Amino acid sequence: MTAANRTGTRTVTTAQGRVAGARHEGFAVFRGIPYAAPPAVTGRFAAPRPHAPWDGVRDSTVAGPTAPQPERNLGAIDMSPYFGPGWVPGDDYLTLDIWAPDRPGHQGQDLDPGDPGLPVMVFVHGGGFVAGSTRASLYDGAAFARDGVVLVTVNYRLGIAGFLDLPGAPRNRGLLDVLAALRWVRENIAAFGGDPDQVTLFGQSAGATLTGAVVAAPESIGLVRRAIVQSGSGLGAFSPEQAARVTRAAAVELGIAARADAFETVPDARLVEATARLGGIDLRTTTAYDPLIGLSPFSVVADRQPADAIAAGQGNSDIDLLIGTNTEEGNLYLVPSGAYATSTPADVRAAAERSHPEPDLLVAAYRAAHPEATAGQLRSAVMGDALFGAGSRALADAHADRSSGATYSYLFDWRSRAFDGLLGATHTMELPFVFGLDPAQLSGPDALFGPGVPPPDLSGRMHAAWVGFARTGDPGWAPYDTRRRATAVIGRGWAVREDPGSEVRRAWER
Repeated sequence: MTAANRTGTRTVTTAQGRVAGARHEGFAVFRGIPYAAPPAVTGRFAAPRPHAPWDGVRDSTVAGPTAPQPERNLGAIDMSPYFGPGWVPGDDYLTLDIWAPDRPGHQGQDLDPGDPGLPVMVFVHGGGFVAGSTRASLYDGAAFARDGVVLVTVNYRLGIAGFLDLPGAPRNRGLLDVLAALRWVRENIAAFGGDPDQVTLFGQSAGATLTGAVVAAPESIGLVRRAIVQSGSGLGAFSPEQAARVTRAAAVELGIAARADAFETVPDARLVEATARLGGIDLRTTTAYDPLIGLSPFSVVADRQPADAIAAGQGNSDIDLLIGTNTEEGNLYLVPSGAYATSTPADVRAAAERSHPEPDLLVAAYRAAHPEATAGQLRSAVMGDALFGAGSRALADAHADRSSGATYSYLFDWRSRAFDGLLGATHTMELPFVFGLDPAQLSGPDALFGPGVPPPDLSGRMHAAWVGFARTGDPGWAPYDTRRRATAVIGRGWAVREDPGSEVRRAWER
């Protein structure tokens, strides 16, 4: 969208003050609304606190600052639509953006509090817990607004400020930020036309793992009615022991004590530089493997994995859940860098060894399931399940067993033609279809879609399934249970299969 699309402004009153968003045909967009006070004011390593009220009308027609973050590069592919512009400095970055459909009779001003509300969807971006923002072009919510959904996208603290486990600071501050944003939505979203009792939290990658952690947190009860976990993991949390290794490494890198008060004195720029140098820490312990297999030094930190918490009946386990992955998740981490083409059987075993107590058993299971696969395909498959597949299946099983809400599963398999067709149905590939974007925005020699053209109805059907789930709790296919494990396979076709990936499931469960 551009300024030329604007047709004026729309003003809404929130608990902190009035905000003016840009009106477009059929909806309005509000950018950079604070849901919490700036970390520079309350403390970068403190729990989020409410934002101070303001006088007058706050301009919410332009995008605001983003959380401090390093540059994120995955090789010879343009991932800027996914990561956004990177770090845009500014204190007020604990903000959210809202796409709000026009409602009859509001005349660009506040809605009548008695009006029936629309379904609300709150999106948590990915980026390995170190990058990303609401400014990424993939998260344009116009299609949701046109379909009668109030869409909210959330910024949260990243990297050291958001997830380093520090003595003297609350754990998982980035997760606390998301919960604070949900409380803000609960209090304010009716003024934008949304129903605070019909909130669907959804996220992708790190945002999906955060979504699973929110579902497992008792604090989310009353804030979330439904959840969608896109390529996340219910087994993606670091143990306190693993997190402590990262904390020690960060303290050594900065030459300071491993305490919150010492880190508080370090400027954001130095924390960002240190974050970029924390890769490669071996997080394997006697009781746990690195759930992110070395791709990020940060994750949610917990004594119990979210899937295990849900299996034990903890948290907000009675919500409706839609969860799934892509068929070639690992390709994104191998193909653009050239590592896919040069992979060897030794690389396959190394990937299995990093993520499984019996690597030879795991490799044998994948070879049996994919007898014609190359070493690159096997390496990608092991990485994809280590990062996302095994943890998503565990969370789906736990929810289906213990929740009174419905569980739905999907597998996305439309293959991009980028990199001579090698990129395939990789990590992030489903996002443009969920957001109902024009494929032309992501086509080109170094773009996510490459030269390929998706099926013309794929974006509309997938976007409609997500909207249908937010509205009714049903995306349009059979629910998932631990007997049949019905899963919608979404791509050039659209079919429901029973337990895809069953050949390797048992190896991961063992």
